[in-house]
Amino acid sequence: MKNRRLLAALFATPLTFMTLGTATVAQAAGPELQVESLVLSRGAVAVSSLNTVPVTVTMEGSAKPSDYDTFYVEFKRTAGSGPDDELYSMPLKLIKGTIDDGTWQGVVNVPSTVNGTIKAARVIAGEHFYGCSQCAFDYPVAVDGPPLTVNGTHIPKITGTATPAVVPIGKPVTITWRITDSQTGKPYGTRIKALVGRENTCVEGFLENALSDVNGVVTIKNSSNYGWYCLAVPGNPAPFAHTAIYPKSSTTVSATPSKTSAPVGTIVPVNGTAPYAAGCTINLQRLYGATAWRTVGTAKVRTSARFTLNAQPSYKGNIPYRAQLPACHDIVAATSKAFTIRGL
Repeated sequence: MKNRRLLAALFATPLTFMTLGTATVAQAAGPELQVESLVLSRGAVAVSSLNTVPVTVTMEGSAKPSDYDTFYVEFKRTAGSGPDDELYSMPLKLIKGTIDDGTWQGVVNVPSTVNGTIKAARVIAGEHFYGCSQCAFDYPVAVDGPPLTVNGTHIPKITGTATPAVVPIGKPVTITWRITDSQTGKPYGTRIKALVGRENTCVEGFLENALSDVNGVVTIKNSSNYGWYCLAVPGNPAPFAHTAIYPKSSTTVSATPSKTSAPVGTIVPVNGTAPYAAGCTINLQRLYGATAWRTVGTAKVRTSARFTLNAQPSYKGNIPYRAQLPACHDIVAATSKAFTIRGL
């Protein structure tokens, strides 16, 4: 991506609607991009299931000096509900005039997942990355409209499950995705193209192609579980119906006292590890009676996955302790083996 940004001023006054799907804008003096008007070919669309409906976007304005001749429009949800709250147009290319005073045009492919009302929120430029999430770093220009009403029906519903339900970190896991019609609760009855990923690939957009069976099921086997998994439906210019799951993971906790005996009242450091739990709270628990474990101290797991707790024998005799990791992020609660410190 180019690092240079075209600076743009915020609009001084709200957009004034000329006709349905048309907006004009009053600009502050001297911006490098001036959007004179932004027009949609229609103000409402009906779209069903996994289909998309193209709506033409026409922009008039000027950009000088500029290294860019291609722009995108970002739409944001303003009403309604659906799996997606934002949408990006295809590239708007110069079709008339010059960059100094021209007309750009392209389409926005509208899926059912933006059901409700979406509104043009920004004009952006630069190289197009996954979802255009990187475009804003090159060139954001805020706009206010025009809106587009979307009547989405048979909207896809995507669910994901992990097997086993709680997976030891680093152990194999199977992710099963199901793509169904949210209106009927049934699959669409056809094989569906999908994009799947894990961790950074979900954020950066380096997703892999997948194909469901006729029941809308996509099965992904991973040899080493950790983190989160995602699925989306391919679209232009970016996928839609994004869904992510965070399988519950388990880790092991170990704890060892620096001394196995100490005079009553003496602080005894207890050192241990809790892999993948950096930043999580770790508790020192002491056994009261036969079964009641009570927290008597806390600490944080360091970035090294190590922690230090302080035990303090309160009476003479053997005192059972353990380290306990409460559920944190997607890691389920875990405890170390019990150990004993003898109070002298």
